[in-house]
Amino acid sequence: MIRQNRNLLIIALIAVVNALGYGIIIPILYSYSVRFGLSDFQNGLLFSTFSVCQFLSTPIIGRLSDKYGRKPLLIVSISGTAVSFFMMAFAPSAIFLFLARALDGITAGNIPVASAVISDTTTQEQRAKGFGIIGASFGFGFIFGPAVSALTVTRSVSLPFIIAGIISLIAVVITFIFLPETNKHLGEVKHSPLFNFKILYHAFFDKNVGPTMLITLFNAISFSLLIFAYQPFSLKILHLSANQISLLFTLFGVVGFVTQIFLVHRLVKLVGLKKLFTASTLLIAVVFFVFFFIRSAWPFVAASVFLGLSNSVIQTLIPTILSQETDAKSQGSIMGLNASYMSIGQIVGPIVGGIIAAFGLSYPFLTAGAFSLVAYYLSFFVLKRGVKKESAF
Repeated sequence: MIRQNRNLLIIALIAVVNALGYGIIIPILYSYSVRFGLSDFQNGLLFSTFSVCQFLSTPIIGRLSDKYGRKPLLIVSISGTAVSFFMMAFAPSAIFLFLARALDGITAGNIPVASAVISDTTTQEQRAKGFGIIGASFGFGFIFGPAVSALTVTRSVSLPFIIAGIISLIAVVITFIFLPETNKHLGEVKHSPLFNFKILYHAFFDKNVGPTMLITLFNAISFSLLIFAYQPFSLKILHLSANQISLLFTLFGVVGFVTQIFLVHRLVKLVGLKKLFTASTLLIAVVFFVFFFIRSAWPFVAASVFLGLSNSVIQTLIPTILSQETDAKSQGSIMGLNASYMSIGQIVGPIVGGIIAAFGLSYPFLTAGAFSLVAYYLSFFVLKRGVKKESAF
């Protein structure tokens, strides 16, 4: 498939480089920010700062990519990420951490735009495999990103952020030189405001994409609760070091890579897209409830493997489902809207997690399981109506 579609290889390379950057900083962001005197609740606000800005920017970037093209918006987006990493590395105070996360959020349109490139260049039958390749590329980046973090954080706490910034600049160069424009419907979008709360609201109730958007929302809340609670839980309850946490993230990258490159498209053929999607949402909920009762490292690692497997399936199938629930001219817009719903979840999750963690560091896992059960219920309603002939987005 990659041999037949050169754009897939380029996007995969961009995804690898991009994921390397994030894989480097995510395992150490909590311990790095604590050095600036931030409390757990303030850390929740730091995580949410990125998501608030991402929520506002991603539908704009997605819509602009429908109007002006995927390539220029990818370049702008990844460049902003690179600058934000350098700001984190050389931050003189906590306020610069917040400014860096805000900048990264404002320009955080690379994932929905990259997803739109896949929609532009594949058939509906190929998209599950196409999104799986991209997901596997992110997984590949997350294998080596945390490993780089584990190897470099002991030398200098800012070095991982510098490396992440350099890697992101490489992604900018790859995009500029090698990626052709894939949008064949430039300018063929309805005239409306770039950021439209009305569209965001109507997507919530849309008969085609509404359930999928809600699943994105609740899944994002669940995983934001996880990401917020994971590091303090690992440090304070499981007594793991920053290096060990980075190695755990490497393990998740391995699981994600294997799942998305070797398993997802085969499982879709074996059991069907919708059944696989539903089963994966249920498994995620079960694993979160298991996390709540764990108090030692090895069971936590084992449960995390199942979580990584099921989440890799979900992250591949959501854009696949959305691409079938809307028309070809609006792929960038719908991916941008989906990213906005993800951002809402990522705003709510850390703030709720910061409040709930005051009662116990394991309680965010219980809450995440409850949200995941709602996503499981909604999974029965995706792909009910088929593809719209003319999208409202």
